[in-house]
Amino acid sequence: MKKSLFLSLFVCCFGFSSQGQGIFQPKQFNSPQSKGIVYNKEFTIDVRLHTNGFAFAANFGKIKTYYKTRYYHLEIGEIRHAKQERQNRDWAGWSNSKSSKSFFLGKRNSLYVVRAGIGEKRYFSEKAREKGLAIGMSYEAGPSIGLLKPYYLEIIRPTDDPSEFAVTSEKYSSENASEFLDFYSIYGSSGFTKGIGEVRPLLGLHGKLGVHFDWGAFDEYVKAMDVGIMMDLYFKKVPIMVENDAITNSENHPFFINLYLTLQLGKRS
Repeated sequence: MKKSLFLSLFVCCFGFSSQGQGIFQPKQFNSPQSKGIVYNKEFTIDVRLHTNGFAFAANFGKIKTYYKTRYYHLEIGEIRHAKQERQNRDWAGWSNSKSSKSFFLGKRNSLYVVRAGIGEKRYFSEKAREKGLAIGMSYEAGPSIGLLKPYYLEIIRPTDDPSEFAVTSEKYSSENASEFLDFYSIYGSSGFTKGIGEVRPLLGLHGKLGVHFDWGAFDEYVKAMDVGIMMDLYFKKVPIMVENDAITNSENHPFFINLYLTLQLGKRS
């Protein structure tokens, strides 16, 4: 009886002391499935750089155990063709009041991607108990929608006056192929908003697999990093580049495989 009373007082005192110090200690259970649950939910924001593009994402997670978090994922980003090379041209013969923008020679469309998925993070050990670096793996899969937007260039064209030139905003076609693929006929890109009303959707799938590093995996604030490989697959070839002999290695494919690095910040509750 005395031992039980002493144990109860000790637990109460320990709980009040922990609250005073602002540290939320993990609950302990005998069941291995529920062992060490500290928080129930996790919300994080991702900034991802990959071999040929970038993405911004939000994750809504459910913490199952020390070892596993299941999450729902939503992101938007861009995929670029491996052959895309940014070029600049400073052509003083046009106008002192109009500056040219950099452009991608041979680019036909821009590809933006909206991805949704379900994933899991699994830690290899309970290092998080000591508020150290927790290492694990993360994997995710789900549907995606590619948004294909025509890429416009400002093409230099002659006028009736030999001393003057006109600049017209044009997307690629068979009629203007020779000018569209000629570096010396291009003044620059037309900017992001041009062609936005001509976006076409493409249905696809995506998946990723990575190594997950979490500094204090069960602290209140999330500070983590992912390194791994990702894949986007569409049901038909994605025409990002003009497939022409003038542009080497410009073949388009229905899939994209990239290495990625993700920085992740968020909060648990």
